Amino acid sequence: MSEDQELSYSDAIKKASSSITRFPLIPVKGIPLMNHIAYNFDAIWDFCPDSSDLLIATYPKAGTTWTQEIVDLLLHNGDAELCKRAPIAVRSPFLEICSPPPIPSGLELLNKMDPPRIIKTHLPFQLVPIGFWDNKCKVIYVARNAKDNLVSYFHFDQMNLTQPDPGPWEGYVHKFMRGEVPWGSWYDHVKGYWVEQEQRNILYLFYEDMKENPRREVERIMRYLDLSLSDDVISRIVELTSFEKMKENPMANYSFVPKPVFDQSISAFMRKGEVGDWKNFFTPQQSAEFDEDYKKKMKHVRIPFRAQL
Repeated sequence: MSEDQELSYSDAIKKASSSITRFPLIPVKGIPLMNHIAYNFDAIWDFCPDSSDLLIATYPKAGTTWTQEIVDLLLHNGDAELCKRAPIAVRSPFLEICSPPPIPSGLELLNKMDPPRIIKTHLPFQLVPIGFWDNKCKVIYVARNAKDNLVSYFHFDQMNLTQPDPGPWEGYVHKFMRGEVPWGSWYDHVKGYWVEQEQRNILYLFYEDMKENPRREVERIMRYLDLSLSDDVISRIVELTSFEKMKENPMANYSFVPKPVFDQSISAFMRKGEVGDWKNFFTPQQSAEFDEDYKKKMKHVRIPFRAQL
């Protein structure tokens, strides 16, 4: 991608920022999505990937950008400068995202790229275009424990001025539990990919495992991608994708998105990246209520989440 193309993406966001608002949610097959996505969903559903394309799927705020950066570095042999060729949103387009013109949609960006492409989505399994499964694309899914995911999403919804206002913390906890947030229920999302992982050859990763032993998980991703990189390159990728390094990387930290869209004075896009931060927000009563609800919703699956390390 040329420098002009890189600049044009940031410029397009700036030009459109005056028309940015907190867009309402509209259900698509029962999943609440922002109205621009809902209106364009037929085109998203019809997207047909190449068999060489890679899909990175997550519930929002579960380690998406982290995984995108790891994959890009793996595919480019740990070349840090090459992986700063464009913002992460251009290097790894967001499949379903649609915004006011002139911001290019995810589909528009993808249509300008040659395969193999790294594609990001937050869509639950049932809304992923069937072409990904028909063409046997590789899919990496990253899941994060519910409480930390909720806390991170709450802060993101405060600073992301395109998503519905999260309101106060006390109410947001219940919105999350009911799935009344963009992309719907966390519970259904993580379960949907979990039960399909073997049949669909999905690499199912856990955010907590990535924090506990990032090298081990980077190597798992490398093997899944049928790559073989030297130990030195792996070490470099682990370092470059540490929270501290990515927070400083303007091509990964979303500083290229202007304040009227992402107001990082409210909360940084890359805020803490910790496991167990939920303890700083949940009251004992909220935690107990959440745990009881969690048991009911997750009783039919055994997904080994960890809410602390």
